[in-house]
Amino acid sequence: MRTIPLEEACAMIPSGATLMIGGFMGIGTPEPLVDELVRQQKRDLTVVANDTASPGIGVGKLIGADLVRRAVVSHIGLNPETQRKMLDGSLQVDLVPQGTLVERIRAGGCGLGGILTKTGVGTVVEENKTKIAIEGQEYLLEVALHADFALISAFMSDYMGNLAYALTARNFNPIMAMAADIVLAHVDNIVPVGVIAPDHVMTPAPIVDYLIARR
Repeated sequence: MRTIPLEEACAMIPSGATLMIGGFMGIGTPEPLVDELVRQQKRDLTVVANDTASPGIGVGKLIGADLVRRAVVSHIGLNPETQRKMLDGSLQVDLVPQGTLVERIRAGGCGLGGILTKTGVGTVVEENKTKIAIEGQEYLLEVALHADFALISAFMSDYMGNLAYALTARNFNPIMAMAADIVLAHVDNIVPVGVIAPDHVMTPAPIVDYLIARR
């Protein structure tokens, strides 16, 4: 684990990369990392996130800057820019039920090929997907999700890179940290080892590749 400047962290991300970005409507999203991606104009991104937030907030900044080619999200209801781009064909949007989305991310982090779920059976969600029958019940096979980089936000890190999160800002961050090749963690506070109690560590240090400290 290394602590690096914001600019260096985003410089590692190439255009065309697949990113997992934590947060729920911007809460728990590493806003400085998103801002720097916009500044560096990283294009043709695939973004896996719970949502695209709103214009000017969280992932919505990447949408507004035309940097996202594909978004894999659970909803876009509060971002009219995402809706417009989806309808005019300039942005591919994969809408995934929220529970299915987080389980697909978890599967990616655990080395699984996918999950079986009843959610979506008999609806448009099942189009072009494999159905498997188990004990008379039909399930959809939903493939695991994996990313080149996970951009996560944490309230606190110790010098080794153990992370703790604040309240609902935890949301997707810990599970996304498991499902990416490289984890970039933007943290509000860096403290000595031992300040974070072991049972309060939500993302252990071996998972974290780089820390970016709040300025």
